[in-house]
Amino acid sequence: MSEPATVDTPLKKLVGDKTAKALATHLDLHTAGDLVYHFPRRYDERGEHTDIRSLDVGEQVTVLAQVQRTAVRPMRQRRGNLLEVTVGDGSGGVLTLTFFGNQAWRERELRPGRWGLFAGKVTEFRGKRQLNGPEYVLLGEGGDGEAAVSDEIEEFAGALIPVYPAAAAVPTWVIARCVRVVLDTFTPPDDPLPGTVRASRKLVGLGTALTEIHRPSSKEELHRARRRLKWDEAFAVQLTLVQRKHRAADWPARPRPARSGGLLDAFDARLPYELTAGQRDVGVEIAADLAAPHPMHRLLQGEVGSGKTVVALRAMLQVVDAGGQAALLAPTEVLAAQHYRGMLDLLGPLGRAGELGSAEHATRVELVTGSLGAAARRRALGEVASGAAGIVLGTHALLYEGVDFADLGLVVVDEQHRFGVEQRDALRSKADQPPHVLVMTATPIPRTVAMTVYGDLEFSTLSQLPRGRSPIASHVVPAAEKPAYLDRAWRRLREEVTAGHQAYVVCPRIGEGPASEEEPPPVDDNGRRPPLAVTEVAPLLAEGPLHGLRIGVLHGRLPADEKDAVMRSFAAGDLDVLVATTVIEVGVDVPNATVMIVLDADRFGVSQLHQLRGRVGRGSAAGLCLLVSEAAEGSSARERLDAVASTSDGFKLAELDLEQRREGDVLGATQSGHRSHLRLLSLRRDTELIRDARAEAITLVEDDPELTRNPALAASVAALVDEDRAEYLEKG
Repeated sequence: MSEPATVDTPLKKLVGDKTAKALATHLDLHTAGDLVYHFPRRYDERGEHTDIRSLDVGEQVTVLAQVQRTAVRPMRQRRGNLLEVTVGDGSGGVLTLTFFGNQAWRERELRPGRWGLFAGKVTEFRGKRQLNGPEYVLLGEGGDGEAAVSDEIEEFAGALIPVYPAAAAVPTWVIARCVRVVLDTFTPPDDPLPGTVRASRKLVGLGTALTEIHRPSSKEELHRARRRLKWDEAFAVQLTLVQRKHRAADWPARPRPARSGGLLDAFDARLPYELTAGQRDVGVEIAADLAAPHPMHRLLQGEVGSGKTVVALRAMLQVVDAGGQAALLAPTEVLAAQHYRGMLDLLGPLGRAGELGSAEHATRVELVTGSLGAAARRRALGEVASGAAGIVLGTHALLYEGVDFADLGLVVVDEQHRFGVEQRDALRSKADQPPHVLVMTATPIPRTVAMTVYGDLEFSTLSQLPRGRSPIASHVVPAAEKPAYLDRAWRRLREEVTAGHQAYVVCPRIGEGPASEEEPPPVDDNGRRPPLAVTEVAPLLAEGPLHGLRIGVLHGRLPADEKDAVMRSFAAGDLDVLVATTVIEVGVDVPNATVMIVLDADRFGVSQLHQLRGRVGRGSAAGLCLLVSEAAEGSSARERLDAVASTSDGFKLAELDLEQRREGDVLGATQSGHRSHLRLLSLRRDTELIRDARAEAITLVEDDPELTRNPALAASVAALVDEDRAEYLEKG
């Protein structure tokens, strides 16, 4: 009898050196625990087959399908024959499998009527979906897919066939065989979940769950296994957040209460418009947080144009009134410079201390970016270090050594998803005591995401748009199906310019040089051309449909002074059209811009498109956003664009974005840089479970703050939410 395997047993002891090396190289699986927690992506059930029509070109897939017919024909370019095998899913969807070379044995094996699992990358040739040289395993004899399964594929003997996240070199059936070998000798760890929680929430034991998720005896048992393992993930995240919130309650911070008759009152008196009810309510919440002896840690979200910047500026002025300094961290120099100009305009004499005509109790506003000249930088840093600059705006240049504050009381982070955790924390560390922190985002966050990822932040939402903002109409332009629609889009842009307005054209790529008519653009592995580029599109537009218009170019590779000059020219109305990358995604505010054309719109995410179109319609004239795409009707990419065009409700789009993205991205896996076992939890579908896990976590932490009486649970939490991830969750 072989030695029992534990979570720490190296896979090479269980599945052999060659297979273990492939699992490690291609899937980062090294131990029995890694493999046991490599859960199936889905389960195919004979009789309920994969919908082949839903597959996207370029996707690495494993499909359960039945051989319909085979055909052999000579290859045109070289010797030998090409074997084409047509497989179907029983619902009308078909794929062509292509095998090159003389492979008569394969033709005999892939007889019509046989069912199999076929794995490969989806490509398209002459309008037909295909897999070139796919890996496959056949499931049995006969035409109905219900025949006995041979010994070498015993792992698929059950009614539910697990399909694993796989790689080309390690297909799902290889993973299934390895899982079967490991489970035959695997000793699960002691169940770390307290018995009271397990009983009250009717959760199965950990060992049962790990077995049933890989080799389910029934749909009911599979459901119970998944529920238990989802609970572990949700409970680990919630325990981490609740523990950190519990500890933060003891952190000291210097209170920054509002002062009557100070800068904030003077600012409110000179505002040229009335605050919305939402801005006033959120302002009251923030003012109370700033006056408390513990650091504020608040997330402020609101649609583009909802007035977050004014709310943040009022908070900054309250801190300055209380003798402190406030810093705003922006993701780009373009946005930092725009914030600087915008705040100077709003503050007027209140932001020009020491200058002729300044107000009696004025402060100074300083801009610190990487492109400042040496003399200007020395002067700005001196103002910051002395405390003369009450408000400091900048990019990541604020994080550098040598940028010192006299008394940093508030950190405002604009578009928090654009910054790494370490960058945000570096700015906070510049204060003697933890400063108050306000993070802002224009990307609406579904409640379930907020509850899971930002569970230790207070949460405010601005849902009203200020008066005078105009609606934005959005439409999809199907360039491949109806080229005339694209011609009409360019004419529509010219009409807006003729009417005295301005326009954006957005491309997904910067590019490396001008396009060449003699050299057509290369295609990728899926037959798709590369994304359109700013440097290639701009000259083509200038010579073609936008000939005669004043066109500017803006992208991230331009020197900072050139970027600023372009934005100033566009804002001043000296340019008609700005051809740009997503550098305009946040903060760019030109009220006269009324139309945006997004090229290759399917290459952008849902939230990104929503952010981009918020750049138009910022004045009194209505906005128009045209999403140009070659994505085929009925494809997931096209459906995503149709959804964006159909609603301006950012929360609905955020839910759609969440549905289509990997949950791990939302939970910070890509930020932490470590592989995580958070695999099953769906922030969209598991709202109730997340809420229940949070309630149990609060109860447990109140009784045992550091989990000292639950060491196994503490170890389990550490495995699921490692320290880097915990830091990510805590810092938001």
